[in-house]
Amino acid sequence: MDTSISQDEIPRRALPKHLRSLEAESIEIMREVIAEFRSPVMLYSIGKDSSVMLHLAIKAFHPARPPFPLLHVDTTWKFREMIAFRDETARRLGLDMIIYANQDGLARGISPIASGSSAHTQIMKTEALKQALDLHGFDAAFGGARRDEEKSRAKERIFSFRSQGHVWNPRNQRPELWNLFNMRIRPGETIRVFPLSNWTELDIWHYIMLERIPVVPLYFAKERPVVRRDDAWIMVDDDRLPLAPGEQPEMRRVRFRTLGCYPLTGAIESDATTLEDVLSEMRSTRLSERQGRLIDSDETASMEKKKREGYF
Repeated sequence: MDTSISQDEIPRRALPKHLRSLEAESIEIMREVIAEFRSPVMLYSIGKDSSVMLHLAIKAFHPARPPFPLLHVDTTWKFREMIAFRDETARRLGLDMIIYANQDGLARGISPIASGSSAHTQIMKTEALKQALDLHGFDAAFGGARRDEEKSRAKERIFSFRSQGHVWNPRNQRPELWNLFNMRIRPGETIRVFPLSNWTELDIWHYIMLERIPVVPLYFAKERPVVRRDDAWIMVDDDRLPLAPGEQPEMRRVRFRTLGCYPLTGAIESDATTLEDVLSEMRSTRLSERQGRLIDSDETASMEKKKREGYF
């Protein structure tokens, strides 16, 4: 079996100094993980950060393929374009992609519609992720989170320690001095690794443009069927989204800054149809990237609570 990746998969473009520095740091972190851990995995959410993280992994281990599988926790409510992009990426790059869904949650009919965002996230994302990590015995999991995304993520270390049961305690983390990381764990303990911690949303889009990294088309503006709910434009991606009496989808020119389960992810009105347009929009906006993620605000301090329980 040919385990190499074509040179064509790694475009050579000039990067500005700060992106070269971020790229080098991320690659160093990935190589450290491979040297120190027994069974690492890369969490793959299909979004722009995952696309950059995967691209960096390909660079880090070229010409071999990344020496770990990708894991996608499938809630079964992702946008259809995301699933098509995931499958095409795995096929195009010949990746080892594990797709895992919480079968107990599916049997119970858990969904963002019937169960609400909090229960859906807990059962179909958090519990599913912990089940998948335990099932395969992974001891280190790469994630694409950045510190600038959300305040609880700003508390994460690059090597974020998880005690038994995948519990995160922000007060029980190791100091990280310069590029010195403590990667020692005992049986049952794990580490979440965030090689993009020091990147910003603008860095991500700039890097995607210069490196010509493919991303899900939902990031670019297009006429799409949406309904207005809770001050957010929710895309009607399939016939599972129930409409309120008198509610009719309308066509709006929208795009997404962040991607998740479609009933819980708000679009923004935009005319950004190219990477240059997206970068221009990023430079002028004063709104949070995750303003459209309803799961971030379904409870007080919602994201930190989810992360303490094992959420990505």
